[in-house]
Amino acid sequence: VPERPTLGNTDYAFEMAISNIRYGEGVTKEIGMDLQNLGARRVCLMTDKNLSQLPPVNAVLNSLAKYDINFQMYDNVRVEPTDQSFLDAIKFAKKGEFDAYVAVGGGSVIDTCKAANLYASSPTSDFLDYVNAPIGKGKPVTVPLKPLVAVPTTAGTGSETTGVAIFDFKELRVKTGIASRAIKPTLGIIDPLHTLSMPERIVANSGFDVLCHALESYTALPYNMRSPCPSNPINRPAYQGSNPISDVWALHALRIVTKYLKRAIRNPEDHEARANMHLASAFAGIGFGNAGVHLCHGMSYPISGLVKTYKPKDYNVDHSLVPHGLSVVLTAPAVFAFTAQMHPERHLEAAEILGADIRTARIKDAGFILADTLRKFLFDLNVDDGLAAIGYSKADIPALVKGTLPQERVTKLSPRPQTEEDLSALFEASMKLY
Repeated sequence: VPERPTLGNTDYAFEMAISNIRYGEGVTKEIGMDLQNLGARRVCLMTDKNLSQLPPVNAVLNSLAKYDINFQMYDNVRVEPTDQSFLDAIKFAKKGEFDAYVAVGGGSVIDTCKAANLYASSPTSDFLDYVNAPIGKGKPVTVPLKPLVAVPTTAGTGSETTGVAIFDFKELRVKTGIASRAIKPTLGIIDPLHTLSMPERIVANSGFDVLCHALESYTALPYNMRSPCPSNPINRPAYQGSNPISDVWALHALRIVTKYLKRAIRNPEDHEARANMHLASAFAGIGFGNAGVHLCHGMSYPISGLVKTYKPKDYNVDHSLVPHGLSVVLTAPAVFAFTAQMHPERHLEAAEILGADIRTARIKDAGFILADTLRKFLFDLNVDDGLAAIGYSKADIPALVKGTLPQERVTKLSPRPQTEEDLSALFEASMKLY
């Protein structure tokens, strides 16, 4: 193979990795057959306490019973998981010696199940071995994992398509995660019936995650500008930078969000809107699962991790919580005003898809136009007025910046490099939105 000249050792290739996806109303009933086809003898079913009482889990249980599948249920998943809640699930998985996994829930459940499958398949590994650097060692996953079927019940994280599992690392009070193509589900079962049981604010916050997945992956640093170029393909990160295939999925997801998110939030009976948002979540997942996200997500992790007393409407939890989609979208206007100078035409295109009239727009104003379009979008949906409204003040900015710094896996994908001062200014600009 001829040596190729590298531009400062940047990458020259990207790859697409996604789970198999099956979509259709009522498709959950096929899960028992899938497990039978896999020859599964001992199945681990993971969900959370809330969902264990709701129709999606019921539909899965019916299918497992119908096809005589031997399973054990773990319903102790924490909404917005922590390292400890991951470890509890891992302990259950190791003890059960399962040969297949089914995760029924939002990103928290699916991510927990990915981690349980990974560490049960690699029982001698230390927990930090696979956790992203610089918090963990970020080792590549070389062990074979068991099949995992993911059944998303929210229209947000896209976790059924990606090789990423996110959790709160309590000791440092930051979110981090595990990112490897090896942990992506074998199959994502996207059954739009499951979104009908979602309360209004969960629909909204999940939808904001889809919105930011699409915007961030479309505006991320291009894959051929990311460095270093891996010496071995196993070291090519799951998040590679924007690329021509991810771009297609990101833009399509953005169009669906524009058309259907407000309808899905305002009318729980609008099956068309909720079904389309369920698909948009997977579409955006395919995009960002390979391109990655950048500053909105990097900054969201300390916003979630340092939560004080905020408890969101419609979330039945016994702990303070900033829902992931909310923590991501509150910085979006400031972030895209900041990044636009690098790819203004992409920012302007996104603003137009979201409803801005750009006929007389100047390219240099792209960031402000996208920021204003996002603010109007959030105002129309009664979103809390910035970080101040969820309990933060200027005094918290140094801690928020400190919590963002370890998130290099995503912050390095920002098209515009940022200093600590830049991050401080972005948090300050996000204290109040309207």
